[in-house]
Amino acid sequence: MKRTVLTILALASIFSLSAQQLQLKYSNFDQWITRDIKESKIIGGATRTLYEVGPSGTWNGSVPYVNQGGSPWANSNIMAKVAGVTKSNVSVYREKRGSGYCARMTTHVVGIKVLGLVNVHVLAAGSIYLGNMMEPITSSSNPMRYLDYGIPFTARPSAVQFDYKVKLSGKSGRIRQTGFSPIKSVAGDDHPSFILLLQKRWEDAEGNVYAKRIGTAIQYFTKETADWVNGAKFKIYYGDITGSNYYKPYMNLFQGGDDQKYALNSKGKMVPVREVEWGDANDAPTHLCLQFASSHGGAYIGAEGTTLWLDNVKFVY
Repeated sequence: MKRTVLTILALASIFSLSAQQLQLKYSNFDQWITRDIKESKIIGGATRTLYEVGPSGTWNGSVPYVNQGGSPWANSNIMAKVAGVTKSNVSVYREKRGSGYCARMTTHVVGIKVLGLVNVHVLAAGSIYLGNMMEPITSSSNPMRYLDYGIPFTARPSAVQFDYKVKLSGKSGRIRQTGFSPIKSVAGDDHPSFILLLQKRWEDAEGNVYAKRIGTAIQYFTKETADWVNGAKFKIYYGDITGSNYYKPYMNLFQGGDDQKYALNSKGKMVPVREVEWGDANDAPTHLCLQFASSHGGAYIGAEGTTLWLDNVKFVY
C-alpha cells in the first residue's frame, strides 16, 4: 500500500510539472517589476515609471532591462537612448483587478519637447508579447527590429484562453504618426488584437531565420465591451488555413511590411523571421509567438485612446 501511494504521488508530481511547463509563467499578471527612469534634462528631466511582467521587485535607473525570474513576457514600455538623450515610453500599465492585477495596453501620442522649443509627437500602441525587448532603443527607424519575437515551444495546444476588456477610440479611421514626417491617414478603424503563431524555425549558415507556420489564431476586437469577458477561448488552427471559412487576409504568412517580426539569431544579430510557407498540420512547432496589442496596424499606426485590458492567459489542451 505504501509503495502504491508513493507511486501515485510521484506520478502526480510529474503530471503537475508537465502542466506547468505547458503554461506560461506570470500569465495571471499579478506580479510586476517597476522601473523608475530619469529622463535627460534636455527633454525635461521627468522620472517615469515603467512596468514589466515578472517577479515582484524593482529595476531602477537607466539600465537596459532583461527578462527576470524566467518571465517570457516583454512589452512596449521602453527606454531609449538616442545621441546621449534618455527617453522612455509607457503604454502598458499594471492595473488593479479584484485581489490581484491585470494588464492595460493603450494607444497614445508621446510628446518630446527639446529645450522647450522643438516638439516631436509619435503615436505609440501598447503591446505585451512573448520574447525580449532589446534595450536601449537607439533609433525610431524600424522599431520592430528591437523586438526579439517568440520563445522556444514544442507543445500543441488546441486553444488559447484569457480574460479581456476593450475600449475603442471612438474615432473614424486611423493615422500614421512617426514624429519625423507628416501625419498620414490610414484606411480602416483601429482595433485591439491578439496574434498567436506556432512556427517551425530554422537558421541558415549566414544567420537568416526562416519559419513554416504550423498553428494560427489571430483575432481583431472590433466591438467595445461593457465589462470583462472572462475565460474567452480562441481555437488554434493547424496547417494551411487559406482555404477555410475561418481564414482572413490578415492571417496570412508574415513576409515583411510595417509588422515584420524579428528574432535574435545564433550570431547575436537581430534578423527578420521570414515565414516562407505553411507547415503540415501534424508537425511539431519549435517556437511560439503570442502578442496582445491595443492597435493592430503595426508601428506608429492606430487611433489614440484604443485600449485593451488582459488577464489570466492560459492554454487549453
